[in-house]
Amino acid sequence: MAERDDVDAIVEQWRRERPGMRPEPMAVFGRIYRLARLVGDVQERTYARWSISRGEFDVLAALRRAGAPFTLAPRVLTASLMLTSGGMTGRLDRLERAGLIRRSPDPADRRGLQVTLTDAGRHLVEEAADAGLAVQRDLLDALPPADQERLADLLRTLLGAVPDQGA
Repeated sequence: MAERDDVDAIVEQWRRERPGMRPEPMAVFGRIYRLARLVGDVQERTYARWSISRGEFDVLAALRRAGAPFTLAPRVLTASLMLTSGGMTGRLDRLERAGLIRRSPDPADRRGLQVTLTDAGRHLVEEAADAGLAVQRDLLDALPPADQERLADLLRTLLGAVPDQGA
């Protein structure tokens, strides 16, 4: 069993101060929030080696995962990354200035654009993805493989229970 942590202390404080409260969910979600923040910070530092942010990595990774020709419409990127159009525009501007993507007219829609990963962007995102996964693997090595699979299954189930995911 793992050592006690700050989340245990928070849960105990609530139990002491409000005995009927039942703060057990804090033990799960408090750790999920902290883990996401801490791992996100590590990922951010990892991607900084390529002079990109985690958000910019996400854009490049979405284009790379789309497969050849590594092209998506900005609205598809915006929806898949749960961003506002303004937030996406800022990321695309920075990535285009860095030569990692290019924007061009969509041949199927005169009013539309398409975003394409450049060769430099493809090489960068592949290297950054490998480095990011290495960080994640190192962290997950704290759990045996069977527990890693079980955790992934449990989190999938919990995520599926969140209402209004499409909103």
